[in-house]
Amino acid sequence: MTFLEEIAFRQSLFWGGVTFSLVTAALFAIFASWRGPSWWKTILKAMPVGALVFAGFANFANPLVIAALALSLIGDIALSRPGDRAFLVGLIGFAAAHLAYIVHFYDLTSGTPPLTAAVILVALALSTEFWLRPHTKDLKWPVRIYVVLITLMGLTAAAMPARELATMGAFLFIFSDLLLAIHLFRQKENSVLQVPIAILLWLAYALAQVAILIGAGFAQPLIAL
Repeated sequence: MTFLEEIAFRQSLFWGGVTFSLVTAALFAIFASWRGPSWWKTILKAMPVGALVFAGFANFANPLVIAALALSLIGDIALSRPGDRAFLVGLIGFAAAHLAYIVHFYDLTSGTPPLTAAVILVALALSTEFWLRPHTKDLKWPVRIYVVLITLMGLTAAAMPARELATMGAFLFIFSDLLLAIHLFRQKENSVLQVPIAILLWLAYALAQVAILIGAGFAQPLIAL
């Protein structure tokens, strides 16, 4: 295999992995995201980000992005299982993923984030003390730490120049976590919004991971906006 053939092969593996990720994410969102825990749900939930980990490895993505995706995969698997312990493991997995993204995004920043974005992110983080913290019980401090980390991830993403797709991905990630917090801690079990929110948060999350990989996983964005 020549050098050019290898590049083409790795590119095909990458885009094949991204396509598989998007298809399985849509299937999970529509048919499984709103259902109760089961092993078939766990397996299906692991496929989208697992495919992105494979795609990143196949095309030599930045190690920190691959690490963040792998940690997110651990979080996905843990959050698909029942109980507070599984939730805490998932929270730790995603917190570590955000740390990896923060370090990577910080290396790509130039200056400070736009004032409007910074104000919105900080205000949203502070607001969780009123509408979220009182409902988190023993998970109060883990959730607080997670809120700080995802806010920092958003701030560093907003300060990246010429990485608009990755910045959009970071904000989609925050949006999906906002919906997840509402879904887990504030929504009533018999709410008519249970299924729509479960589907929407998963689609936002899956698109966020794809956008970050394509927009910030390599020396130059693979798709420019």
